[in-house]
Amino acid sequence: MNILKVILVTFFAGMGAGIGTGFAGMSAAAVISPMLITFLGVDPYLAVGIALSSDVLASAVSAYTYGKNKNLDIRNGIIMMLSVLAFTVVGSYISSLVPSTTMGGFSTFMTFLLGVKFIVKPVLTTKENSQKCSVKKRVLQSIICGAVIGLICGFVGAGGGMMMLLILTSVLGYELKTAVGTSVFVMAFTAFTGAVSHFALGGLPDPLILILCVVFTLIWARISAVFANKAPAKTLNRVVGVVLVVLGVVILLFSL
Repeated sequence: MNILKVILVTFFAGMGAGIGTGFAGMSAAAVISPMLITFLGVDPYLAVGIALSSDVLASAVSAYTYGKNKNLDIRNGIIMMLSVLAFTVVGSYISSLVPSTTMGGFSTFMTFLLGVKFIVKPVLTTKENSQKCSVKKRVLQSIICGAVIGLICGFVGAGGGMMMLLILTSVLGYELKTAVGTSVFVMAFTAFTGAVSHFALGGLPDPLILILCVVFTLIWARISAVFANKAPAKTLNRVVGVVLVVLGVVILLFSL
């Protein structure tokens, strides 16, 4: 395999995934998988495993950055994570019983649509307003919303990060930075679970591609998260919107 080609493809894949993760809590699988499959001929199952592995550290470093800036709701994030993990299994089981009508473009369409939403109608909720919700109500909302996200992820196999960001901002009323911080916190654990299961079932991928994807995604996620936490709310909404729209279009082009 051409080493230069591997470096270039993994660099741009990691850059797109890292920016999407750091700014919007987007899953790396949406960017890395199609690029590895299209340009390097990586087996689709292993490509998803590589993308999930890249997601783990990128989401973890992003969550650390958001947490350091007090833009992370750990308690409700843990509750939502447990609900997401439990219902992802349920969704996967239901999916296995139903004729295969996978919504391949679900994640891509949602990425694009959510990007347009942040540009046209930015989330300008303040942290003070988002904290007015009672503890019991927020816990119950986290469990129910986690169940919905888990079922969709398990059934469709995509869209976790975008679903989480949409629900955290639109349903739970989080301001954007806390929504992204909480989303990447949850994604770090769900991605780790997915990566371990992928490699356990499908074997280990090419170590060079794996390492490069993980490193490049980590670097760009860190850069993006630092910038996102310093940006004003309106600016961040616009940047997140543009990033999601561009990534949505690029992913669509790769799939075609």
